[in-house]
Amino acid sequence: MRSRLLILLAVAGIACTIAVAAGARGSRTSTSLVPHLPALPAKGLSSSNLCPIPAKLRPAFVRAADDTGFQLSMLVAVAQVESRLQPNAVSSMDARGLLQVMPATGASLNLNVDKPALNVLAGARYLRLLLDRYARTDLALAAYNVGPTAVDKAGGVLGPVGMHYVLDVENRWSALAGCS
Repeated sequence: MRSRLLILLAVAGIACTIAVAAGARGSRTSTSLVPHLPALPAKGLSSSNLCPIPAKLRPAFVRAADDTGFQLSMLVAVAQVESRLQPNAVSSMDARGLLQVMPATGASLNLNVDKPALNVLAGARYLRLLLDRYARTDLALAAYNVGPTAVDKAGGVLGPVGMHYVLDVENRWSALAGCS
């Protein structure tokens, strides 16, 4: 009986070793198109560093973060990438404001994207809708940038434009982690 148990344990150990080695080898050779976003810091952590938001815009970002459950640092990272925190920014596609929200998107949310406080709220709510839809931060951010139709057509695989955008937001978000 004991010898059978030892043989079973040895076989199980060998199988686990082979599976781990195969998994490690596979992860080294394959290139993933999905970036790894940093883990979210625990909610309620206090930090002495302030997020780099102009004082007059801080209430808008705080309200949007509270309304959507996003970290302030994430919303600030998106705004930095989208508009460099310029309230009057307008893209060539007519996306407007701090979070570069399309007027039609703002209208669908009953928010005026030309008012900075409402622009931040509209962008945060739209990003929340995308996160609820895709259940992955990287895909939600990519859809925010290139549109959900493009993400759907690509089957959730990020193209170079979406990948660059997601990595840019990820890097800024990571640098701002814990800011309040």
